Formats: sequence, C-alpha cells, structure tokens
Amino acid sequence: MSPYLSSWQQEKIQSLMIEAGQKAKQLASQEFEVFEKGFEDYVTNVDRLLDQMLASGFAALFPDDGVITEENTASRQVFDTKQSRLWLIDPIDGTEDFIHHRQNYAVMAGLLQDYQPVLGWIYAPTHQKFYWGGADWGLFRAIAAEPSEPLLPKMAELEPQRCTIILGDRDQRRFGQAIAEQIPTVQFYSLGSFGLKVMEVLQGRAGLYVYLNGRVKLWDTTGPIALARAAGLTCCDLTGAPLSFSPAQIEPKTLSHRQSIVIGWPDCVSALRPQLQQAVTRVLRAEAQAKL
Repeated sequence: MSPYLSSWQQEKIQSLMIEAGQKAKQLASQEFEVFEKGFEDYVTNVDRLLDQMLASGFAALFPDDGVITEENTASRQVFDTKQSRLWLIDPIDGTEDFIHHRQNYAVMAGLLQDYQPVLGWIYAPTHQKFYWGGADWGLFRAIAAEPSEPLLPKMAELEPQRCTIILGDRDQRRFGQAIAEQIPTVQFYSLGSFGLKVMEVLQGRAGLYVYLNGRVKLWDTTGPIALARAAGLTCCDLTGAPLSFSPAQIEPKTLSHRQSIVIGWPDCVSALRPQLQQAVTRVLRAEAQAKL
C-alpha cells in the first residue's frame, strides 16, 4: 500500500474517478456546450460539472490537504501557500478529443508532496483502462471489469536513434520539420490526453514524449509524471535539468510549467535530447530574426 494514503482512501479515489469518467462518456453522446477560455483553449460544461464533482469528493476525502482543480481558478491560490500535500485534478484531460468525439481523453488526479509528484491516477473511460501508482508503491492497471494487476513498464525496443517520438500537433507544426532534419530517422505520432501520451511511453510504444509549447499545467502533469518517475523514466527539460514542480518554475496565475518537457526512456533521452535542443533552438532563433 502507498505510504501516502490508506487502502480505504485509494478505493474511494478509484470509485470517484470511474464515476466521473463514466459520466463524461455518457454526456459525450449528448449535446454539450463549448466555451473558449483562451486562444485555442476550450472547456465544456461537462468539464465544469465533473470538476465540481471531483473537487468535492477529494476535499471530503482529504480535508487537511489542498485541492486544486483545472476549472476552479480560485483554487490555484492554494499552490503557493507552502501546504505540504496538494491534489491536482483534471476532470477531462484532452478536452479537444472529447469535443470532437474522439477516444483519447482521461480523468486524472495526482498528489504533490512537498512539491514532488508522488502519486497519480489516469482513467480513460472510452478505453475502459485505469492506471495508477507512484513512489514506494508500484504501478497498477485495470482493464474493464477485470481485476487490477501490476503494470510492468516496457522499454521501447528500437535503437535510441530510431526511437519513436510523441509530439503534439501544435509542436509538430512548429518544430517538426527542424527535428526531422536534425534526426532523419525520427518518427512522430500523437494522441489527445497528456496522461495517455505518457502511458504510451511507459508501455513501450514510444521512446520519448516531448512537449514544447508552454501551455501544459500542473493538473496535466502531476499524476502522469508521478507514474513516469515510478517506472524509471527520465523526466527533464531540453537542457537536461530535472522537471521541477516548485513555485519558482511554475507560472503563478496559470500554474503552467516554465520548462519544456521531455519524458522518456533514459537511453532515448540521452541520445536524442541534445539534438532536439539544437532543432528547437534553431526554430526559435529563426522566429526571433523574422520579428526584427
């Protein structure tokens, strides 16, 4: 059992997240409202409904902890209060997939202990797959109604220079050509949820997941990176610095990461990170020159 929570609390978390995920799946087949929070940043009334449901559930389970949810902007103030335990909750990770009736969205939760991601849960209702675990606990998976089982990380089988890279659509449009020129053997693919992308790497279907556009927030990353670290994946930025969840590396208003993000098998990261850094730097310099 995890040292961070009781078996009773773990059961309640799973039940709550499955309930939220099944609710999302049900409402996805009905009419729902879509709103634009910012440039290419969307939310639905389903996100907001599940946000309230999950926030209430976690607050009841952990009354002495901080609870931060994506759609409750007021809850972000808890982040910089030096509270030792913070729950980060994303009611629908991959909202654009949800909006377009695609399958790769998930309900996610993660625990920061003293600004370190230690536990994570990812539930993909359309796939009926649930992943959870963390530090000093292990990794677990449940598929549909089958009993839970240990989740054994599987290293990508390709040589490091031929590792498949998961790169989001926006990053592919901006950096894909430069990366392909720098690493001619590279292959890209993508899917919706940040958390499900990390699980692709953890299960050996890709060597790296690279996130470069600066939009990702703590509720996107806390749970998945807790699982990635527990699996032995390297989690760093393009310079090789470890990912930090401390207030110094997080934008205070949005709770977005200041760092770029690289998550992958150590051999793939060692082989490809410097080349990725060179490609991205070249694009950024070209963009800066174009503005002069």
